[in-house]
Amino acid sequence: MNDIDELLTRGVANIISGIDELKKLLESGKKLNVYLGIDPTSTKIHLGHTVPLRTLNRLADLGHNVSFLIGDFTALIGDTSDKESERPVLTTEQIEENFQTYKKQAEKILDFSKVKIVYNSEWLKKLGFEDIVKLCQHFSVGDFAGRELIKKRLTDGKRVGLHEFLYPVMQGYDSYFMDTDIQVGGTDQTFNMQAGRTLQKDLRQKESFVLATTLLEGSDGKKMSKTQGNVIWIDDSPNDMYAKSMAIADNLIVSYFTLATNLPRSKVEEYEKKLTDGENPINIKKGLAHQIVKELHNETAANEAQEEFEKTVQHKEAPIEMNEFSFNGNVTVSEMLITGSFVESKSEAKRLIEQGGVMLNEKRIDDPDSKVETGMLKVGKKRFAKIVVK
Repeated sequence: MNDIDELLTRGVANIISGIDELKKLLESGKKLNVYLGIDPTSTKIHLGHTVPLRTLNRLADLGHNVSFLIGDFTALIGDTSDKESERPVLTTEQIEENFQTYKKQAEKILDFSKVKIVYNSEWLKKLGFEDIVKLCQHFSVGDFAGRELIKKRLTDGKRVGLHEFLYPVMQGYDSYFMDTDIQVGGTDQTFNMQAGRTLQKDLRQKESFVLATTLLEGSDGKKMSKTQGNVIWIDDSPNDMYAKSMAIADNLIVSYFTLATNLPRSKVEEYEKKLTDGENPINIKKGLAHQIVKELHNETAANEAQEEFEKTVQHKEAPIEMNEFSFNGNVTVSEMLITGSFVESKSEAKRLIEQGGVMLNEKRIDDPDSKVETGMLKVGKKRFAKIVVK
């Protein structure tokens, strides 16, 4: 399989206006304008985000003009394509703080010597009201209101902010301003990317393409999201990343090899055949976890993470070295979990405890408001800490 065929098939869910047309354009030798945009509405990128990032990097390797767009202006609205409610409005300061970490994380996947970073505030903040009105004339309210989650919110009587209607228009203008030939994004971005095709066609009489990548499911088979607690962050420590990868459902192994690694397709097919032939999935999953950590950290870290996992999880030994945290006797278990960076919120701590994922001195914690005590803390199957109560 050549590089173009790999690009058009690996991790790709849909190509608009068609795979044959895009293949012909790619084979023409013309340098194409390509971009992927990410709004800095949080501080982290997860493994699911690496699917379009890998596609973007393949296009950069083919020599095209590739841009990694930081949506510092569109983040003021926030995309609600996959949300059942409005996003909270972020301040400019919050957006600035969020995107500071994005390049450092994305460069685990992207070769920034071949990829240009752009910020859409450079052009969107210059638009006047007249400009925005003219852009809106290319779209209908019915198109936006007909989207599944928007329709559901309206049917349920939930508020849909007028500003949300402007998000696809703004993203469409990103594509028009950069004279884009190919937009890359997850399938949840298809509607917004289509807005870019509309403006290119209406204002430039130019055909452009949407390359929609497959959404990577979380470790439990549900949508990968922070609220579900099934996320593998690309800045996770090697040990956490390895252990989380080992926790994915068996039926997702091949999908993770295909979407979340650069392992050659022939090697992925070998692993798939072993699974079909009845080999224990845990053996294949070890190869997967090792590959993920190796690509996002390095091979030494992957080897050490595998050794640690086998010792602490498979053989149920506590690690020799572990972090130590000191607390006073009035601290609750949920507060301890937040302080130790095991979770990010009280609601996440409560969910983890209710799922039986917190042990202190080999006793399961049932009450998030119970007081901490001195001993060994075990969170999930993989994380340990020494707790000292003063």
